[in-house]
Amino acid sequence: MKLHASTTKQYQTVTGYDDSGVEINAEHFDFSLIVMPETAPRPWPVPDFESLTAQHFEQIEADQPDVVILGTGARQRFVHPRLVATLSARRIGVECMDSQAACRTYNILMGEGRKVTLALIIEGKQTTA
Repeated sequence: MKLHASTTKQYQTVTGYDDSGVEINAEHFDFSLIVMPETAPRPWPVPDFESLTAQHFEQIEADQPDVVILGTGARQRFVHPRLVATLSARRIGVECMDSQAACRTYNILMGEGRKVTLALIIEGKQTTA
């Protein structure tokens, strides 16, 4: 599904998504990634939801976002609170939703000027980063 007809390179915007991945500013990604409004998307070494660890969220904590939108794949799933303890301790909210809803929510919050991080799990092909 396409979300925007035009793209902007000023901010990292989700411009589309489907079962094979996500488009950020019309560039297709088919691996799990971290997206923030003002930095280039980067690989997130999470092959699937079951593989999530506290260390994955500690990587996100270093960016100091206000809120993390976790896209959990085709269906909404919830992480155990111990996995996001470092974020919770810094009062960084974590919202879990299916990946399509996460993409839409990220775009809305980014458009409002929020310091939001989209942590998107895309199962299948993974990078070695």
